[in-house]
Amino acid sequence: MKIAGKVVVVTGAAGGIGLAIARRCRAEGARGIVMADVQAAGLAAAAGEVGGIAVGCDVTRESDVQALVARTRQSFGQVDIYFSNAGLYRPGGEEAPTEDWSLNWNIHVMAHVFAARLLMPEMAARNEGYFVITASAAGLLSHVASATYATTKHAAVAFGEYLSITYGNRGVRVSMLCPQAVRTAMTQGLTETTSMVDGMLEPEVLADCVVETMEAERFLILPHPTVLEYLRRKTADYDRWLGGMRRLKERTLG
Repeated sequence: MKIAGKVVVVTGAAGGIGLAIARRCRAEGARGIVMADVQAAGLAAAAGEVGGIAVGCDVTRESDVQALVARTRQSFGQVDIYFSNAGLYRPGGEEAPTEDWSLNWNIHVMAHVFAARLLMPEMAARNEGYFVITASAAGLLSHVASATYATTKHAAVAFGEYLSITYGNRGVRVSMLCPQAVRTAMTQGLTETTSMVDGMLEPEVLADCVVETMEAERFLILPHPTVLEYLRRKTADYDRWLGGMRRLKERTLG
């Protein structure tokens, strides 16, 4: 699918990946761009730059997602492409507070569910639409420093697979954006981890990859191509892969 002439919604759009995608959508000739974020001040500036509509939205609240979609329909009639991009990162294992586990689950999984409930049946009825979820390479591989992040990103990938299986023959395309490290506020100050092994990408490079993959209508968007090889190694010999991850964790985290 090409973005030109389409109505686009981007969550987590006040900066980083979301803003880069919104900028690229404008360059590609989107008919309308609706930008959502919980950070109201940064969002207003970002939307002003792109010429989009700013909608304050906490994607962990279903009512906020409903209001976001309603605002888009009011302004443009429909949603053609939905970038479910909002996310967060906090280190921690099984000892992480229950509140952290719940927050990760709500923003990395339920936010996608809330949007899909509203949009997938409508897109299927039109026999056209695109739903893009920002997961992470951690959703395909793992993350040595954060169980909350890796677990919920895995769940996001599983949900994206389900959507593609369910709606792919009804004209709706689904893609999972699975980068390693991207230069955003989320990665500031982080030490080397498994996500940084292959370098830090600029958000604009990632946005280029998103557009190219969407035009080809492929499921996995992999700005770091080596992720696919790592995934193949993982599935070819799970025990060997786990041993390698243990060594990586020892080397990077001690």
